[in-house]
Amino acid sequence: MAEKHNPRKPAPAPGDGGILVIGLGRFGSAIAETLARSERDVLAVERSPELVAHWAGRIALVEADATNPVALEQVGVRDYPTAVVAVGSHLEASVLITANLVDLGVPQIWAKAISNEHARILERIGAHHVVRPESEAGERVAHLVSGKLLDYIEVEDGFTIVKMRPPRELEGFTLAQSHVRTKYGVTVIGVKSPGLDFRYAQPDTRISVNDTLIVAGHPDLLERFSRRP
Repeated sequence: MAEKHNPRKPAPAPGDGGILVIGLGRFGSAIAETLARSERDVLAVERSPELVAHWAGRIALVEADATNPVALEQVGVRDYPTAVVAVGSHLEASVLITANLVDLGVPQIWAKAISNEHARILERIGAHHVVRPESEAGERVAHLVSGKLLDYIEVEDGFTIVKMRPPRELEGFTLAQSHVRTKYGVTVIGVKSPGLDFRYAQPDTRISVNDTLIVAGHPDLLERFSRRP
């Protein structure tokens, strides 16, 4: 194992937020590059010489096989409180890497899954957070194409935040006059008017036709509200 670019920063202290990203496919490279731009302490681990050469000079990385626990020890995995297993398409490698991180006591392990079965395996062996990017992106797009929604973020089961255009019945009225929460069970938490800064919604906030609303609530109620003409 040989480091290909950029010597590592000093090991972060506990809670310092150092992040290890394993796998530099589209998902992993997007995470690593975003973290690097945010000036976070991030180190990528990739076993493909071609990908290592491609990303050299843009992010701190090492060439290593993370399915080998000895290689992870040499990388200094114990110095990182958070690790992301971005290897999804190779199920065996994904499971082995995750198991290695669990055995090495990494406090927070995020792992990419490509199916429900894959996700269940990762959870059972100890991954703290399992994400399915393609599935989650598909669900999000389905919500966006089906109504007036401009953006859709499911925070957790039963609670979602959306960005949307206002229904006609709100235009020209304040939120207090519109009784949105009483009628639809959702809460307008912010309003963005063209040319103005975002503002938190108040009872006397008046809605205009060109406004963008930030609304929170249960997904089903938000869908019903977004379908208002």
